[in-house]
Amino acid sequence: MSIGIQTAAYIAASVLFILALGGLSNQENAKRAVWYGITGMAIAVIATVFGPTVELSAVMLTMLVVGAIIGTIVAKRVEMTGMPQLVAILHSFVGLAAVFIGINSDLNPGHLEGAEKIIHEVEIFLGVFIGAITFTGSIIAYGKLAGRLDGKALILPGRHLWNIVMLVASIVLLFMYMNHAGPWTLYAMTLIAFVLGAHLVMAIGGADMPVVVSMLNSYSGWAAAATGFLLGNDLLIVTGALVGSSGAILSYIMCRAMNRKFLAVILGGFGGPTGPAMEVEGEQISIEAEGVATALNDADSIVIIPGYGMAVAQAQQSVSELTRKLRAAGKTVRFAIHPVAGRLPGHMNVLLAEARVPYDIVLEMDEINDDFPETDVAIVIGSNDIVNPAAQEDPNSPIAGMPVLECWKAKQVFVSKRGQGTGYSGIENPLFFKENTRMFFGDAKASLDKLLPMIN
Repeated sequence: MSIGIQTAAYIAASVLFILALGGLSNQENAKRAVWYGITGMAIAVIATVFGPTVELSAVMLTMLVVGAIIGTIVAKRVEMTGMPQLVAILHSFVGLAAVFIGINSDLNPGHLEGAEKIIHEVEIFLGVFIGAITFTGSIIAYGKLAGRLDGKALILPGRHLWNIVMLVASIVLLFMYMNHAGPWTLYAMTLIAFVLGAHLVMAIGGADMPVVVSMLNSYSGWAAAATGFLLGNDLLIVTGALVGSSGAILSYIMCRAMNRKFLAVILGGFGGPTGPAMEVEGEQISIEAEGVATALNDADSIVIIPGYGMAVAQAQQSVSELTRKLRAAGKTVRFAIHPVAGRLPGHMNVLLAEARVPYDIVLEMDEINDDFPETDVAIVIGSNDIVNPAAQEDPNSPIAGMPVLECWKAKQVFVSKRGQGTGYSGIENPLFFKENTRMFFGDAKASLDKLLPMIN
């Protein structure tokens, strides 16, 4: 393949990636946008592998085949509930690749002199630094999302001071590296960056994991862009910049949705309580399927609020069937989606689209929050933090100030929940104790399936 054909292929792939990002902003166009991205990546891989600067070998072809097989198997086996963990672990691969490529570039510097050599050394150092932070940060995020690590924020004494010390040490090592102190400076910085990445994410509470996933997505993009500069690959630079900038924008939007400061996310150490939590009074009152069915049959306006518990129970199809039956009975049914519902941005939207819930009744928080006082029944399915009134009522709550779905203002609230625990983030929810709330305990899918025959 000539350099001209490769350049044309790279331009086509870049355009397809941009179209993919633009299409994902709209649910109706999302499926087509995904195919744009798939096609663009296929073109990019083929153009790179068969490009004039790459020598095909048995080892490379073997790795391509093995990687493709592993990727296919993992993608087919992973459940929707495991998508956040999968995304986090894939980010770690990008970070580790950037580290390996940077170290390899240091071991094989080529014949560069003057300004080109200085720029190349900066690219190596920054690529490895960002990649190392992305790698360990993503591993910790995976552990928290998978439940293998405690979801609570690890707040070490003087944590910000430690972060600053590690950052300053990395900058000092950069200058030493630029002054040819030896490769050990690069390796030392790599170890420091590994620790820094892990510490930053460990200091972030489980309630804020969706923002962390988005932030790591941005980091992986910048790591890829840095790798593109090292390899002289224009497409990798463009793709990395697209991923990095879009991830940063999404992180900023989500921070606003959670009333967090963007800089606090970058530095870590947020998501922990600032004082003793407010005492929750009252008791949780349970209700059986017959009671929920009676209320739904009598209601005219119903709002359904899905959360991660719905994904765990794989109850989206049952929710879709409940929606169909209620709408067939002439009732107004809508869905309220919080920007950080689930453990991944857009998690609930994907599940509802998979279950063929009509797009026009799936509304964002800002579009529906004012309608709860006129709502007859609000059904919460596996949500906790996004419907927690403590965000407004308790200044010491870890989610204080976070905008939430004010479902407690509805005439009746039914909460589908496995048990009386506090859930993933470990934050108590006063909603469960309010007078107009009834707890519909049990597996969400089993509970809804029991409820469906009673709807008329």
